[in-house]
Amino acid sequence: MKKLFTLVFVSILFIQCASIKKHNSHLNDLISAKDLKSDVDFTYKKLQQLHPDLYEYITKKELDSKFDSLKTTIRKPMTSLAFYKKLSPVVAAIRQGHTFVYAPTKLMSKKVTKAITKKGTGPFSQFNFDFINDKLYVVKNKSNNKTIKPGTEVVSVNEVKPINLIEEYNTFYSSDGYNTTLKKRYSGKRFSSYFTIENGLKDSLNYVFKINDSLKKITILRHQEDTTSNSLKKNKLKKTAFNHAKRKVIRKKKRVNGYNKTENIFNRNLRFIEKDSSIAILKINSFKLGDFRTFYKESFNKIDRYKSKTLILDLRDNGGGRLNEIVNLYTYLADSSFVFIDESEVVSKSSLLKGAYFSEGTFVEKIIKTIYSPLLYGYLFLTVHKGQNGKNYYATQTRLHKINKAAFKGKIYVLINGGSFSASSIISSNLKGSKRATFVGQETGGGYNGTVAGFMPKIKLPKSDIKIRIGLMLFAPHYKTDQHGHGIFPDQEIIPTLQNKIEEIDVELNWVLEDIKKQKTKHN
Repeated sequence: MKKLFTLVFVSILFIQCASIKKHNSHLNDLISAKDLKSDVDFTYKKLQQLHPDLYEYITKKELDSKFDSLKTTIRKPMTSLAFYKKLSPVVAAIRQGHTFVYAPTKLMSKKVTKAITKKGTGPFSQFNFDFINDKLYVVKNKSNNKTIKPGTEVVSVNEVKPINLIEEYNTFYSSDGYNTTLKKRYSGKRFSSYFTIENGLKDSLNYVFKINDSLKKITILRHQEDTTSNSLKKNKLKKTAFNHAKRKVIRKKKRVNGYNKTENIFNRNLRFIEKDSSIAILKINSFKLGDFRTFYKESFNKIDRYKSKTLILDLRDNGGGRLNEIVNLYTYLADSSFVFIDESEVVSKSSLLKGAYFSEGTFVEKIIKTIYSPLLYGYLFLTVHKGQNGKNYYATQTRLHKINKAAFKGKIYVLINGGSFSASSIISSNLKGSKRATFVGQETGGGYNGTVAGFMPKIKLPKSDIKIRIGLMLFAPHYKTDQHGHGIFPDQEIIPTLQNKIEEIDVELNWVLEDIKKQKTKHN
């Protein structure tokens, strides 16, 4: 039996390596105009079959015209990347943030990825960038070259001007609706990804920086950290029983709070300020990772025990995550029983089965799925029903929920920005609509009235091998707004300046703390 498992594992590994090699070898192949037009038709057909809110922000006539026009521009063979650049803006025109085309990129095996990681930190990862007023700036320098101060403008990278690449790639994806803050927030962070799509991974980059009104060329190499001191620290930690207990606590915290290895940060954090712990700050980077039920239970019991009067919920740059998590969190924030979302609209019963169930997986996985498909279809047959308007609906989290016994009863502030998307926008919609919280920051990148997400299969186009992700379920919060196509607007808009970011001054949080003081003075 052991030999059989080994054989299966080796076979799967061989197939994966062969698949990666085949994919990479065809990236620069020219695909015929006929095949590309076929993929255009395939894309639109899949969107119509699977996306339940396709014409919310664009009419059918307009979208039909865009797809027809796209085909007329395809007159000669092109690479998958060139085709991606033509197809993506058309898909982005539906203005649904969860639905987009993936750029064709070189795949890497685990072995290659490990080898690159071992070589050290890449020349992009040594900086944090932000894109402000059409210019790319360094806001944090983690490289060995300390002449590059935070606030330094990046004029070019390998002779590529940031604004040209950012403006081009910003047409390839969308926020929900007509929002603009999402792209403003993401542009600087995504510049390195855009560059890598065009040029591949690099061990060195030739930057041109603007330093003291002069242009300076600086080459940044992949940097390998000195691991000797880290190894010595780890060896010292192993020697005492106290450190053993400490490591156990850290492991539990990573499991409960969730831990992002890439950024070396905990996903959820609770802290208190003021001597009397009257202000609690709950920072949630995403609604993914970790044991959220244990975290929220322990956190709100602690808030109750400390008798905190104000809660600041920080959802800035929270790109979303699990629906059941935000429902659980809301039971601690709501002041009365609530319905969290409406029934989720879907195209049909078969759209969930074909789109989410059969779209992905290996040949063997699809065989197994086929065997169990009658059970799933039976479940969908019972749960997906047709409404009075003739549309199909899937009921999830639509029942009346009771608030938790440890629900917070004090004042709530919510910090938001363009990076607040998907699930973080849905919970914000209900907090805003129920007038439970005061919002500070910038308009969310996710829509107030809902988003199309849930199951989001990656569907491969037959001829070009490009993949498109399509949301299958329309999640609409219980509370709505008449302002069509926008996110949650803050009650107090605050936009951090470049200098604020350089000096790491949290102007949104500072405004909240000042407002708390003012409110306290009024009541005294």
